[in-house]
Amino acid sequence: MKSINTALSVLMLLMLATPVHAQSSEAASDSTLNETQPATTQADETDQPLPPIRVMSFNIRWGGAADPPSVWSKRRERVMETIKAYDPDILGVQESILRQSKYLRDNMDGFIFFGAGRDNGILAGEMCAVFYRSNRFRRVGGGHFWLSEEPEEPGSFGWDAGYPRIVTWLRLRDKHDGRTFVVTNTHLDNRGKKARLNGAELLREKMAEIAEGDPIILMGDFNCDEDSEPYAALLGLNEEADPWLIDSYRVAHPERTDQEATYHGFRGKTEGSRIDWVLHSPQFQTLTATIDTTHEGLKYPSDHFPVAATLLRIDEAPATTID
Repeated sequence: MKSINTALSVLMLLMLATPVHAQSSEAASDSTLNETQPATTQADETDQPLPPIRVMSFNIRWGGAADPPSVWSKRRERVMETIKAYDPDILGVQESILRQSKYLRDNMDGFIFFGAGRDNGILAGEMCAVFYRSNRFRRVGGGHFWLSEEPEEPGSFGWDAGYPRIVTWLRLRDKHDGRTFVVTNTHLDNRGKKARLNGAELLREKMAEIAEGDPIILMGDFNCDEDSEPYAALLGLNEEADPWLIDSYRVAHPERTDQEATYHGFRGKTEGSRIDWVLHSPQFQTLTATIDTTHEGLKYPSDHFPVAATLLRIDEAPATTID
């Protein structure tokens, strides 16, 4: 029986095309793309402006939760409709377990899935998965780490955290100009104040190490608002320098209001502050940013509103990009 379960797990792993765990090789690529990259790519050959990138972060609510009448099977189509209505180029989801990730993958034509379960780095537990358009991007690196004192140990807990917390990251090459950038998706702990702050500081440290100067997009459910220490740590607000990361929503909406809640518990309330963010490094410019409150009467896709941003890369491209 054990061998049968093992075989089924391996089969599901291959079907999802998910990595084993913590793979960080720069040579990694998507076998599902079945393509070869040219050794040299001429940037801006047609003198056309680089198109912006539409990014969406969506906590889709753990699929095992007993939320009548909002169990996963009764709202998954609303989740999919919400995603398709925004039409992102890159989607990051939180709290997605295997069957939810598989449902999204099966219903998102033209997207590649990358993710792993937080419990063991393979299939078990919630994922901070990323989906990206295969006709726009090619993955040339990626992996996972955990927000703990042992970040390379799958399933490790950090500090006063109630759960293991995973970070999924990808290095994507934009096929329009051949340049790369890093996408990161995570979910900070909901219980441990120390875990959130230390996790944010570790996240910043590891992201700087991984990016190696590439632009960064960071999205997720951070379980704290913009008055919090983790927010300040990630943006570098306590430093006498330009922000390390930029809050896309606050750029698009400079004046803060009391109607910016992103967690609503299936009640649809907007009173409160954002705990779901799309952040980016200064090499990107925010064009738009939204909190998507889409619903059908009293029916909501999730207990979180998804957040989205349209970003434009603004750092100057070299004349020639070497692959």
